[in-house]
Amino acid sequence: MPFSSLASPLDVELRPDKPALLHVDPPDDPPKWAAEHREALRAQVTEHGALVVRGLGLRDPDRAGAVFGQLAGELIAEREAFAPRETHRPGVYASTPWPANQPMCMHHELSYRLQVPGLMLFACLTAPEQGGATAVADAEEVLRALPAGLAERFEREGWILTRTYNDEIGAGLTESFGTGDRDEIERYCRANAIELDWQPDGSLRTEQRRTAVVRHPLTGRRCWFNQIAFLNEWTLAPEVREYLVDVYGADGLPFNTRHGDGSPIGEDVVQLINSTYEAHTRREPWHHGDLLLVDNIRTAHSREAFTGERQVLVGMGEPVRPAEDCPALEASER
Repeated sequence: MPFSSLASPLDVELRPDKPALLHVDPPDDPPKWAAEHREALRAQVTEHGALVVRGLGLRDPDRAGAVFGQLAGELIAEREAFAPRETHRPGVYASTPWPANQPMCMHHELSYRLQVPGLMLFACLTAPEQGGATAVADAEEVLRALPAGLAERFEREGWILTRTYNDEIGAGLTESFGTGDRDEIERYCRANAIELDWQPDGSLRTEQRRTAVVRHPLTGRRCWFNQIAFLNEWTLAPEVREYLVDVYGADGLPFNTRHGDGSPIGEDVVQLINSTYEAHTRREPWHHGDLLLVDNIRTAHSREAFTGERQVLVGMGEPVRPAEDCPALEASER
């Protein structure tokens, strides 16, 4: 479907430092409208990396979930979650719980899995008083902006995510794997290139090597695609990191990242990655009822600090395996 059948090209606003924005007249049936314009909307997301649709009036989980389904087809059930989420209906989740006064830095959703969502869908049921934007950053631009030596090392070696599951912090075993059965968890880990080690106290420690740079499945362009900084200890607030290290030890943190050769990632590297993301960030304040579509391979997203109530729902669709030809990952699976 050509874009002209959706609306005049002038209806899509392309503005510096902001994601593409499409204003629509409130439809009587938003899910039907979404189905009719799915191909045109997806074309815009492919072209721009992210698209805000304003005017749909998504004010409840059922309506938002129906729109998600029309745009993405079958929604993905989350696995390997790092924090528990409230489920509103199958495949429709509350946004990840995170202190309102602390920003959630840029990341690509579930980029530590072998199969990842290609499309992220967000619906704002209640907009915050101030802040709270789901900002975005172009992963092609970020890759080009990073120092060549750093990017080349991560592309060559990949990165390692370590996790320690306990019942106190983050998602527990059942929340992350969908089961608490040891045999089922071990089968999942073997099938997904995750090394695991049961601890004497019954907790689980895992390690998985993943790729840091992938080619977009549609455009073939190289994208910085990972959660190297987001899940690293140096991204935590200093007082939180100090507390976790004191309680669990440096090797027992709920999550942490390392270079692909197993060496620690320095604070300077994490700050560099986060500052590069910030230099390429585009943000648009949420309005009640907004829809945000994000190409999860090309575009990282974040959540900014906010005040007031904020209710944003999340859906994930169009699963892809972007790292099938990654030499760093292939080495970890041998």
